[in-house]
Amino acid sequence: MDEFLDRELRPGEIGLVRAHLETCAACASEYAFEESLLISVREKLQRVAVPSELRDRIALRLAEARASRETDS
Repeated sequence: MDEFLDRELRPGEIGLVRAHLETCAACASEYAFEESLLISVREKLQRVAVPSELRDRIALRLAEARASRETDS
């Protein structure tokens, strides 16, 4: 469910999950709850002011992680 909500599945997997959600009330209910929670968190995070220094540090760490992955491949 997490990977589906985070859009981390391959297209074929997405189709399987969607088909399952159409036939399974328990999973559809869980999905609806998790989705509403994510939407709420995203809305709240948009209202938080992030210091530019923090954004810069995060961007640097992400760039370092990407570079590390590329050299490991």
